Amino acid sequence: MTQLETVSVCIAAYNGERFIAQQIRSILDGLHPSDEVVVVDDRSTDRTVDIVAAVDDPRIRLIRQGENRGYVRTFEAAIAAAACDIVFLSDQDDEWTPGRRTLLVDALRESAIVAGDVVLMPDDSPLSSPLTGRTWRLAPLRGGGSLRNEIRLLMGDAPYYGCAMAFRRDATALVLPFPDFLVESHDLWIATVGNSARVLGHVQAPVLRRRLHDTNASSPRPRGVRQALRSRWMLLRAWREAVRRVRALR
Repeated sequence: MTQLETVSVCIAAYNGERFIAQQIRSILDGLHPSDEVVVVDDRSTDRTVDIVAAVDDPRIRLIRQGENRGYVRTFEAAIAAAACDIVFLSDQDDEWTPGRRTLLVDALRESAIVAGDVVLMPDDSPLSSPLTGRTWRLAPLRGGGSLRNEIRLLMGDAPYYGCAMAFRRDATALVLPFPDFLVESHDLWIATVGNSARVLGHVQAPVLRRRLHDTNASSPRPRGVRQALRSRWMLLRAWREAVRRVRALR
């Protein structure tokens, strides 16, 4: 395969003034000089744009959206604007672990889409499964995907977080455009399409320190029954669309 050299980090920003400067610093500290950070601001009403614009680093590219479109479409816009060999996804309020770039880039030499494990700030404790309460980490995945892995994903028992994912430019045709019906869980869409194409890889090491706070886009609290069923139906539709897209691209 072609040599992987440069990384685009894609951030969807919205009212992130509390933590975005710290997050960007943790990202820049782990990047190479030829990499870039693409920040798409979703019409923030706080100082997010000013804070990002004030970071004195030529690797940052700030894009201001003319209207508020929500985090899914904002991530889609950031990915579409990425110019490098590899796309990393990043939230605005976490911290990267040291060595993240190397771990994910090395994994992408074998798989077109990869996901790593997440730990929680401040003590790097592991996630807990919302179904079993046990430690929640990515399981070994052979062959780039499986029906068993898709079932776990549909059940909500697969810890895929966009902020811990990356993919090669040659996987962009699988990932984009996001389905029109996708109003949440862009990370599960990326995992689904990667699993369906059998190009998904797991990095069984922490690549992100997640910060839980009162304005996280994805809540750690359990969902109501109606909301959970609506989400599962959306993921079933995503699986069907992923299968269709994989077949069309072969």
